[in-house]
Amino acid sequence: MKVLQQECTIKAKPRGFHLITQELLEQIPELNTIKSGMAHIFIMHTSASLTINENADPTVRQDFETFFNRTVPEDVSLYKHVYEGPDDMTSHIKSSLLGSSVTIPVSDGRFNVGTWQGIYLCEHRNRGSARKIVITIIGA
Repeated sequence: MKVLQQECTIKAKPRGFHLITQELLEQIPELNTIKSGMAHIFIMHTSASLTINENADPTVRQDFETFFNRTVPEDVSLYKHVYEGPDDMTSHIKSSLLGSSVTIPVSDGRFNVGTWQGIYLCEHRNRGSARKIVITIIGA
């Protein structure tokens, strides 16, 4: 049994849903040593989140952004926690709805995801910063 852990930095991205699968893979070259296992991917922030979804059509990512903006509106009259602006509390709510981690099977040194699946960084702040992500891989 082998355990690998890597803290990765994802470059700052604007608000929206961004595919980061390749950016993560570039920071964990040891993945190719795992024949079979699991990768746990955790974002160390409360105003951004992670999810897995379609990696081909960019309109999917646009529709996600539209949905979450309608579901959690940036209306400061609705929230008390707005110290950092109108996107402050809404970012925390969106992050809680989507979650701070994803778990992916690893097979033959790669993420074993579907043909049309990719890992998204869901940036909920109007002007996001670089994001820290911890990847823990357990396998053989």
